[in-house]
Amino acid sequence: MNKEEILNKSRQSKKDEGLEYIENKGRKIGYIAFIFVFSFIIIVNALVGQKSDAIGALFWTFMVAENIAKYQFTHDRKNLIAAIGFSILTIFLLINFVLASLR
Repeated sequence: MNKEEILNKSRQSKKDEGLEYIENKGRKIGYIAFIFVFSFIIIVNALVGQKSDAIGALFWTFMVAENIAKYQFTHDRKNLIAAIGFSILTIFLLINFVLASLR
């Protein structure tokens, strides 16, 4: 392939690398904001004596999804093990949430 063919292929592509970059940067900022808000809610709930099973289940579900996606891309067993562990934790928290809600 010569330079012109590569440029033409790039121009015809529907993928905008600048937009992808901004989306990834926004996603990283979103992760940080999500973890900050999660931590804040956990701390406040602990101070007032409330359980945080529901918010914990949401957070760990997010971590399961992230590690599954990473495993599918990298096939790194650490991500698979983390996803399994986070899944167990999520199930435990959901059970606690349901049991507490039924009381």
